[in-house]
Amino acid sequence: MPQSYVNLLYHIVFSTKERGPLITEPYQPRLYEYIGGIIRGLGGITLEINGVEDHVHVLAKLRQDKALSDVLRDLKANASGWMHEVFPELKDFAW
Repeated sequence: MPQSYVNLLYHIVFSTKERGPLITEPYQPRLYEYIGGIIRGLGGITLEINGVEDHVHVLAKLRQDKALSDVLRDLKANASGWMHEVFPELKDFAW
């Protein structure tokens, strides 16, 4: 009986709007945890999240039944809303 195995690893990089340096040290750990939670919620596995003030790197295993564009849309929309809610001083935050 033939079987197929899929292992989709993605290195995803996305930046803040206009590369604004908004992801400073106090915000990074909480934002990375939240992004990891979004990926878990979509059925993926986060292997590593890191970045600097103006962009984020995500290494993740994602499900084959989820389009990458849909995962990124959900991730960026939810993370932006969360940043505005948790850190009101970052009202200009956007990807």
